[in-house]
Amino acid sequence: MTTTFITGANKGLGRETARRLVGLGHTVLLGARDPEQGAKAAAELGARFVPIDVTDDASVAAAAADVAAHEGSIDVLVNNAGVHGPFGDAGALTGADALGVFDVNVAGVVRTTTAFLPLLRRSADPVIVNVSSGMGSLAHTHDPERSESTVVVPLYTASKAALTMLTTQYAKALPDIRVNAADPGYTATDINGNSGPQTVTEGTDAIVGLATEGPGAGSGRFVDRTGEISWS
Repeated sequence: MTTTFITGANKGLGRETARRLVGLGHTVLLGARDPEQGAKAAAELGARFVPIDVTDDASVAAAAADVAAHEGSIDVLVNNAGVHGPFGDAGALTGADALGVFDVNVAGVVRTTTAFLPLLRRSADPVIVNVSSGMGSLAHTHDPERSESTVVVPLYTASKAALTMLTTQYAKALPDIRVNAADPGYTATDINGNSGPQTVTEGTDAIVGLATEGPGAGSGRFVDRTGEISWS
């Protein structure tokens, strides 16, 4: 049976990913910062709740130790936790704003990946799925035909661009692990005030697809619900 750990999984894309993977027979470890909401979501979905705050080294280490003690290994790590940061006047952004967004969206992925690598390496087919965004694509955000070009969110987009590059570097540096990035697309979630035209199920198609691929699937790819897309 496949064991999958998902960060930021008490709501939105993370919760829907957990629901779908439980339905596909995965043992799902639902990671969340809020203990009440995390435990509630896990109980409703048939997952096991593991507390984790991806901005806190001690919390991430404790989560990995919890999984090591209970499951002993994982097969799939879904780095889903993310924040959008401030909207509004770009001229009013501060260094603290930037550090806050990058701490979750980029450094949080690094913390979690490093802590869970020993558990992944006990799997016969270890997989990391980083939940990125087309908002981090230079091509998408400059294409007037795409919705990504109509939104200005400097810190979120910059952090997702960094995450996609981090994914390609991990794919090269960790040849024993399949590392890919998923673009959910414009999905109705709390992060955009539920304004996206896609359902949360549609938004998790790429994540679930990458989490359920068989051995031998490629590494270092950027995938949306229609298939592989360019890194540009």
